[in-house]
Amino acid sequence: MNNKIYIPIIAALIGLLAGYFLFGSRHTAMEEHQHSSDHELAEENDVYICSMHPQIRQNEPGLCPICEMDLVPLEAETSNDPKILQMTKEAVKLASIQTSLVGASTASIETGLSLAGKVMGDERLLATQTAHVPGRIERLYVTFVGEQVRKGQKLAEIYSPELITAQRELKEAASLKTMAPELLEAARNKLRYWKIDEKSIAEIEAGGSIRETFTLYADQSGVVVNKKLDVGDYVSKGTPILSVIDLNYVWVVFDAYEEDLSQIKKGDFIQFTSPALPGKTFQAPITFIDPIVDPATRTIALRTEMKNNRGALKPAMLVYGQLQKEVRNADESLWVPRTAVLWTGKRSVVYVKVPGTSVPTFECRTVELGKHVEDAYEIINGLEKGEEVVTNGSFTIDATAQLNNQMSMMNQLIQVKGEKQSDIPNYQSLAPTLFKTQLTKVLDEYIRLKDGLVATDATAAKASAQMILKGLDQVDMMQLKGPAHDYWMEQFSSMTAHTNLIIDAASVEEQRKQFKFLSEALKKALEAFGHEGTPVYLQYCLMAFDDEGANWLSTATEILNPYFGDEMLRCGIVKDTI
Repeated sequence: MNNKIYIPIIAALIGLLAGYFLFGSRHTAMEEHQHSSDHELAEENDVYICSMHPQIRQNEPGLCPICEMDLVPLEAETSNDPKILQMTKEAVKLASIQTSLVGASTASIETGLSLAGKVMGDERLLATQTAHVPGRIERLYVTFVGEQVRKGQKLAEIYSPELITAQRELKEAASLKTMAPELLEAARNKLRYWKIDEKSIAEIEAGGSIRETFTLYADQSGVVVNKKLDVGDYVSKGTPILSVIDLNYVWVVFDAYEEDLSQIKKGDFIQFTSPALPGKTFQAPITFIDPIVDPATRTIALRTEMKNNRGALKPAMLVYGQLQKEVRNADESLWVPRTAVLWTGKRSVVYVKVPGTSVPTFECRTVELGKHVEDAYEIINGLEKGEEVVTNGSFTIDATAQLNNQMSMMNQLIQVKGEKQSDIPNYQSLAPTLFKTQLTKVLDEYIRLKDGLVATDATAAKASAQMILKGLDQVDMMQLKGPAHDYWMEQFSSMTAHTNLIIDAASVEEQRKQFKFLSEALKKALEAFGHEGTPVYLQYCLMAFDDEGANWLSTATEILNPYFGDEMLRCGIVKDTI
């Protein structure tokens, strides 16, 4: 009796256990499979980048092809907007990127300019000492450049036969002064013309001895800047002997760029120092602005004048100045530090930190500049007060954007997200389905060609290229009319030419060069006419062909680089979807 009761119970338990193992384990396996699939999908969508080279991006872990550092995951979804650059926190730290708020860094800004210049002698105080009588220089009392000369000091002794003759004429005229007084006066004037003093003339008239040499005295005090003659040289009246300049007053001349001229006017003070005079500061007003721009340096000379106490300032001495202007309130307009602006002549950009993102994200922003001072630029358009701009590390961000083929200081012709390039027409509505199907077959052979180059297999690549030619011949061009037909013929000719060159190439390197041009032509055809089947991904390698960069097409998001193969298989990014 008892055994009969236990037998059904045991059978039920066995059935439950069997059901668990059969169905429960299957359910668990399905959950695990689903969890594994979700994990794989999540991993497939992850983006890994290099902390040192943020332009290196791929969808799986690996090593950076440049520095061989481990790639780290980007902690949020990536942006396809070419104006937006995302970096890891490690990359931001390594690049020492710093930011500041627009218009909030300081309460006021001094509108001054940094200037460089040099000390010059006052050209108005430059004098040339000339010979007053003709003759031969017998002796020089001043013998070298830089020597200090005082007014009235002896400069030279000149032997003059003409002076001897003139003194004799004066003596003869003096003996006949009662008969011909006008002759005496003419003889006196001749000596006066040669700057013989009245005392000497009177002594000669009174019977004094005739002088054979004439003493030349300094007409002006100063420093000798040029000595033109030596002992024994012959001179005529008016021949320059030496030049002197008075350095008690000097000019300090600064160079300013022509674009700064609007900020400068006469009367503005320049405060300056010189490395030769540490601890000393000078200040002088601008007295003259050169009306002519130096065509070689594109600068304008600003002249200041000042008294040179004790000769501290010497000609050609280097000085550094600061134009002193009135202080203006920064609230009147927006200002950013000078280091924030990347300037390329007509175009200026800054990088703005995008708020509210978990990953450091920066936007390339074109701005219009106004006035600029030593450490800041006025922003007329392109920024709002309170936005955060990069003030240190802008060049690092910009270089990364350029390598990523994103908008940057030198590259503004980038396709903005949601827009199409204007140089590729849209004929998709004019292309019949049969034409798109035939074009898709060409794409399929192209993918096989790409795979051959990924494997660095020149033979396989050649075979695929031959199939591409057959596919192109089977595309019925008569299905297109007018401009659409003309545009197809342009791409058809290009694809045919470069495919033939791939077939004839002697090495896989030559095949890869032609593959680049084939890819561009097929890309234009697909964008213009469309295709059937799965999406096509435009992928890009920035290091191809000595960092020139190159595109290729793929039907999978996985990066398999046809330009390097196993050397840098994962080098590249998904740039767009066709």
